[in-house]
Amino acid sequence: MMEQADGQAAGASSIYICSRMELVREAACRVHIHARTAHYVMLIVSEGTGYLALAGGGADLQRGGCVLLGPGTSTRLEVGEEGAIFYQIEFAAVSYRGTETDAPAMTSPAAFDEWLRQSVMVCGAFSACLTQVETLYRHRMERDELERMEQQLRFQSLLLFLLRQFRQAGGLCGMRHDVQRSVEYVLEHYDEPLTVEALAAMSATSRWKYTQTFKEMTGQLPVDFLNTVRIEKAQQLLMLTDDKLHQIARTVGFNSEYYFNRKFKQMVGVTPGQYRGCKQNQLRLFAPFLEDYLLALGVVPIVQYSHKHWGRQEYLNLPEVPAFDITSGDWAALARYKPEFILLDDGYKRWNLEQCARISPVFKLPYCAEDWQVTLQAVGAILGRTDRAAAAIRRYRDNCAEAKARLSRTVRNETVAVLRLSSKSVILYGGSERGYTGPLLYGDLGLAQPDVVRTLARNERRVSLTPEELARLDADHLFVTFDNEEGQQTGRELLQSPLWNSLPAVKGHRVYEVDFLAWMNFGVLSHNRKIDDVLRVLG
Repeated sequence: MMEQADGQAAGASSIYICSRMELVREAACRVHIHARTAHYVMLIVSEGTGYLALAGGGADLQRGGCVLLGPGTSTRLEVGEEGAIFYQIEFAAVSYRGTETDAPAMTSPAAFDEWLRQSVMVCGAFSACLTQVETLYRHRMERDELERMEQQLRFQSLLLFLLRQFRQAGGLCGMRHDVQRSVEYVLEHYDEPLTVEALAAMSATSRWKYTQTFKEMTGQLPVDFLNTVRIEKAQQLLMLTDDKLHQIARTVGFNSEYYFNRKFKQMVGVTPGQYRGCKQNQLRLFAPFLEDYLLALGVVPIVQYSHKHWGRQEYLNLPEVPAFDITSGDWAALARYKPEFILLDDGYKRWNLEQCARISPVFKLPYCAEDWQVTLQAVGAILGRTDRAAAAIRRYRDNCAEAKARLSRTVRNETVAVLRLSSKSVILYGGSERGYTGPLLYGDLGLAQPDVVRTLARNERRVSLTPEELARLDADHLFVTFDNEEGQQTGRELLQSPLWNSLPAVKGHRVYEVDFLAWMNFGVLSHNRKIDDVLRVLG
């Protein structure tokens, strides 16, 4: 039980009932979060960064950040470039007064007041917090009555833990901010001589406290984190350049080629020379989310990724290639396909794909954001197929030019927008600079943006629309796809609502459903499929 709130009647006690919990994975975008009447919403960030928009200001979010929203309040979360993973927990506080026959009454415990004012609390013992949260999440679907009771006890234990952390957070926030700055310093200066003592001095704290806080924030000791950064940079240089081993060792910060070789084999499982040899050999490849690029280069993976709700990328037409569910965590099942080399994009953390390193050597592609052409060229360089990459890009540009000329005659100035619908959100994709669709539709094909895209999502990958914002969607044509990740409800219920049927595109029967994985993807084959879909209905 929590401490008695100020102003409560003697003998009153509060319990906290968790009504809903979900794990949210978002790419860089804007997310609206709303706490229902009489319910609190708590966000716990496990990966990535973001910015929380508040009335009168805002606050930065990072791993370990905990946010509490009061009943009936709303906020906007701007997810950072690398995306974010956070737990969203909805709960209510119920107080019982007097005898056991009295009806429960909703309370606003005084213990929450300061947290609500501060908005963001940084958990000082985040590893312990994350363990509790993950356990709570694993058991969220329990149906047995006693298991549900135990689940509520787990939630109250988590809440008590966080509130105790909150009491200590005042002095810790500043230190964690300094440690985070030192993490960023390592990422930028990994090639320089760095010591734990020097990094601790940058954070104005003792080596012991710095090391403890660093591990809580990153999951690694400072020396291990530095070596991980250096080895990952070395992997990129081994695959993307012809530099000699001793040059690469010095470039990434190792003074000794012998120590570099030893540390590389210890962390990757093969020597730098063997790793580079993967570039020349035709290996059995697994490249989740990168199959589009492989096929464009004439390489067929030995297994393709699938998702328990999204399925597999049917647009790639690989029925003969077995699929591996990336949400399963069954690495033994993946190992049975005997992949000899694994390529990962920058989203590997979202699916714990770093675990693939147990199976075979792994290469993590440099982050290329929306520039899928650079990604294709990088994959082409790794596989020794740079000519094929260049040819695929040329064919794509020719396809765009032909489609743009055709659409200029048929569509003219009519506007186009893309929506991603699910049971909990309506996502509008952004303008010509960012996202899966904007650079293609508004850039390469020259289609016109509706006012809502220009005003709400001009420089965004995507934004979550409120009902009021959706009502303003004035596009002449709508391309719509449905996100099935959240289970049975897919967002199709929206199609029966008066709000949906009031939209200009809906009234004009100009709404076109498109394949989810073909449109929510980068890659030359994905983009060519989008062009085909647009021409089919507008060309």
